[in-house]
Amino acid sequence: MKDSYDPNLFPHREITERIIGVFYDVFNELGFGFLQSVYRNSLRLALVEKGVEVAQEVPVAVLFRGQNVGDFRADLVVNGGILLELKTAEAVIAAHESQVINYLRATSLELGLILNFGPKPQVRRLLLDNIRKHKFSRSVGGSI
Repeated sequence: MKDSYDPNLFPHREITERIIGVFYDVFNELGFGFLQSVYRNSLRLALVEKGVEVAQEVPVAVLFRGQNVGDFRADLVVNGGILLELKTAEAVIAAHESQVINYLRATSLELGLILNFGPKPQVRRLLLDNIRKHKFSRSVGGSI
């Protein structure tokens, strides 16, 4: 049987699997109940120990009609290409997913992971390729 893996359907698969593995390592070591900043700092440290490039609290401008109308800070950006949004919620909800989709729309990044350090660890993988972003045709876009 031929392998049906299509790299276009799962870009950054190897690094994503590594990130998710490190996420579970951090969760298993710390457990539930800390502030998001504790998990963010711990995850950054653990990823760097695995040889992964990590930027923390990356500022991104949101543009509307060519003007900066606000800024957000991406929790972590891995290898300059994967946005990590960390949560400490009971569960990942639609609003969290919308937040990451909007962050992806505002940047050239195409892949976002929601990593929830809640009572049960959760991961959501969201993909918005740059070609599809233009179909939204809303005037957002920043510098990443």
